Amino acid sequence: MPGDSHKAIDASPIPVAAGIGLRFPHHDQVLRQQPQVAWFEVHAENYLGGGSVRCVLERVRRDYPLSLHGVGLSLGSAEGLDLAHLGRIAELVRRIEPGLTSEHLSWSVVGGQYLADLLPLPMTEEALDVVCRNVEQTQDTLQRRILVENPSTYLQFQHSSIPEWEFIAALAQRTGCGILCDVNNIHVSACNHGWDPHRYLNALPAGAVGEIHLAGHALRTLDDGSVVCIDSHGARVAAEVWALYEQALRCFGAKPTLIEWDTDIPAFELLLDEAAAATALMRRVAGARHACAA
Repeated sequence: MPGDSHKAIDASPIPVAAGIGLRFPHHDQVLRQQPQVAWFEVHAENYLGGGSVRCVLERVRRDYPLSLHGVGLSLGSAEGLDLAHLGRIAELVRRIEPGLTSEHLSWSVVGGQYLADLLPLPMTEEALDVVCRNVEQTQDTLQRRILVENPSTYLQFQHSSIPEWEFIAALAQRTGCGILCDVNNIHVSACNHGWDPHRYLNALPAGAVGEIHLAGHALRTLDDGSVVCIDSHGARVAAEVWALYEQALRCFGAKPTLIEWDTDIPAFELLLDEAAAATALMRRVAGARHACAA
């Protein structure tokens, strides 16, 4: 299996607890106060250059486990990966030695031009071949297993022939990559497409899930009266997503879980509250599973 050569390297120091997405407005507070946070995740592309932000990242890495989350590799690009960009990611991985490295199931580059969005893929055998090829190349270059995140989507291609959850499971099986299960994204896509989110979760291979994301979303009413669920990353985790997260914990067991908040970034203390809620739920479900096993 192509992914087997990466398994021995991927001994993750990320603790099985809730971490926080570290964003620029909180850099100074984290460096000054060194808050009690289990781990941090950052967007890799924000730190590819040198300068002060790289220095901040290296200081944070000395004190906390760190995960790198990419947004620009464009794993779905049929024209192949941008090797210069992949090389910069590889350099950052060597320098920072993150506990986990992840990317999105999407495309964002065409003709050498980077777009501002994580665009959806047609769920077809051809697209699956493309993504598998790009994931394998990424893992070979980084010399480690990566996690691939399920997307939030607002449209589906008419010629898609594979349910998204089966597409992701097949990707993990064929490449040996892991899955970053974004529970909020499952909820958003399920609302927009009429999917059963519980079926989605149950279809993912538990052993491949290496991390879970939680975030807030928004609802927008269109001119025709229809409602679209938007992955805004700008609010507290909704009750429906907490309930889906609880099911994910029952399906996969406890996993490192990230609180993502990227727009209208709040006070750091609010993020700590969300992380504490996730850790408490993780422990409660683990306790229930242990009691049932006994």
